[in-house]
Amino acid sequence: MTLLTLICCFSFSFFFLQSYGASPTVETLDLKPQHYNPKLPPRTLSSSKKFEGSSDLVNLRYHMGPVLSSPINIYLIWYGKWAPSQQLLIKDFLLSISTSNHRAAPSPSVSDWWSTVSLYTDQTGANVSRSILLAGEYSDRLYSHGTHLTRLSVQEVIASSVRSAPFPVDHKNGIYLILTSVDVTVQDFCRAVCGFHYFTFPSMVGYTLPYAWVGNSGKQCPEVCAYPFAVPGYMRGGGPGALSPPNGDVGVDGMISVIAHELAELSSNPLVNAWYAGEDPTAPTEIGDLCEGLYGSGGGGGYIGQVMKDGGGRTFNLNGRRGRKYLVQWIWSPVLKACAGPNALD
Repeated sequence: MTLLTLICCFSFSFFFLQSYGASPTVETLDLKPQHYNPKLPPRTLSSSKKFEGSSDLVNLRYHMGPVLSSPINIYLIWYGKWAPSQQLLIKDFLLSISTSNHRAAPSPSVSDWWSTVSLYTDQTGANVSRSILLAGEYSDRLYSHGTHLTRLSVQEVIASSVRSAPFPVDHKNGIYLILTSVDVTVQDFCRAVCGFHYFTFPSMVGYTLPYAWVGNSGKQCPEVCAYPFAVPGYMRGGGPGALSPPNGDVGVDGMISVIAHELAELSSNPLVNAWYAGEDPTAPTEIGDLCEGLYGSGGGGGYIGQVMKDGGGRTFNLNGRRGRKYLVQWIWSPVLKACAGPNALD
């Protein structure tokens, strides 16, 4: 989702993957996870499950702009107060995207999921990179721009972070991911957006830098931005109820899918002139928007599709590093012309 049109359901330390990889293994309960459809019984699934979300009316086109084809360096900006366990959960997800610096997780994995994103190319034929590095972090625990941010003040947060040397300005390979804590409100958050991506204005930051913002909705609107781990009031009593989050944190587990959505779109449309549907670049429909709310085979029409449930009743569809589990929405495939994910049943 871009800055202008978005769909809701996103002390300095510098570290390297080698040292981070020494963390202990996360415990997991799911030795033999079972396929699980929280909305529909298995008999209602169609015989062909490859084309969830497919439509002849979708006109996703390439508009000649760049994609992020070089190794992608993610610079994390933690705005507000975060528990170390929450930070570790998010960083584990980001580090699960690329397998270049750690052992691949079992399929279906986060890395497998990113393989759909990597199908997108620029006009030279270069694909979105599969090399994703977590290059640096900056923590703003003092809320230097207040506890309410606007779309423009989000860019001011980036400007403050890049001025705090040695936090780098990486205008060639860098993307900046701003994550706001549960007590920070953001313009249009919960009402119209759960996250957005855009690029910084040189007048504010000094450079054009692709960035994304995602907020923790755990206390503000989990039923909007952390669905299906929380459900709106009008759905209570008429469905399966909220699903159990794979890591026990409704807000952060909900953020993971929004982060994935924004990173996929940021990589395939960083300057809002590459891959999107529609004729208006100020209101594009991007590769994550086309698959909003779809997590598995048989999904669509308000149903999330077949996912998995572990021995503790927690639902997920992807495996990550160190035994992590995540529930992440599918992405539009330019090959299938449909939504796709590695947990598809056929």
